[in-house]
Amino acid sequence: MAQTLSPPAAAAQRPADTWSSRLVRSTLNNRNLTIGLLIITSLGIIALLAPWLAPHDPYLQDTANRMVPPIWHETGSWTHPLGTDRLGRDYLSRLIYGSRISLFIGLVVALISGLIGTTLGVLAGYFGGRVDAVVSYLLTTRLAMPVVLVALAMASLMGGSMLSVTLLLGLLLWDRFAVVARSATQQLRDAEYVQAAQALGCPLPYILLREVLPNIAGALIVVATLEVANAILLEATLSFLGMGVQPPSPSWGLMIAEGKTYMFFQPWVITIPGGALFMLVLAINLLGDGLRDLSAPGGRNE
Repeated sequence: MAQTLSPPAAAAQRPADTWSSRLVRSTLNNRNLTIGLLIITSLGIIALLAPWLAPHDPYLQDTANRMVPPIWHETGSWTHPLGTDRLGRDYLSRLIYGSRISLFIGLVVALISGLIGTTLGVLAGYFGGRVDAVVSYLLTTRLAMPVVLVALAMASLMGGSMLSVTLLLGLLLWDRFAVVARSATQQLRDAEYVQAAQALGCPLPYILLREVLPNIAGALIVVATLEVANAILLEATLSFLGMGVQPPSPSWGLMIAEGKTYMFFQPWVITIPGGALFMLVLAINLLGDGLRDLSAPGGRNE
């Protein structure tokens, strides 16, 4: 005879199954989230496995095979499926290794700016008063500075490198985190569970880290995805202008800059890295849009 669960036991098992199945179903039904997650996951795997996937050394120059076209051209060769650049370096290998630079800078910049902006925003939203006034002044000062112009000026002083670009962008892109964290914390500081923690005498770090921060994490994750895409575009811009990642590093922005001389005769030298940059930024924005829909109260039906 089959054993049946009593109603309380069945009810105890049902919420976990329902929550997990609802999360999977919501993720699969969200087209933007699914597409963005698939593309970013694929690019992440390619970046991690770059030494094994790249067919050639991305720094190896072969002047005898300069500007070899991709395989879809009549003179293309499977030895270099995406062709070579003006120094004979394999374009596919440089594209694969370039994904490492873009993803690394985007993620680290979002981490640095997220720590700065979230800390300032949470403190301003929770305490208010003079703390909020100081943070608002810093935020207004930051918003008054054009990011690209400041980044160019500082990069020219510090010298272009991956480390300097990462630190520079991380110190410039914290404003969205601060605005969102401040607004969300202002809405939560009078919540019952926060007041209960205060009444119990919980220390301030406990209240901020255990009661406030987890409840605003969803909004901050969405902001983080936008800032990753923004940082990748800014890095490509700085590299294109010669103030970012320096040669011979295979940055996608640097590849576009090096190919602009040949864009009217061999347009693939800029369309290939440009297309890769477009796909990565689009995937990150799709992921952020999907996470926003998923974290909205009750979801959002498109």
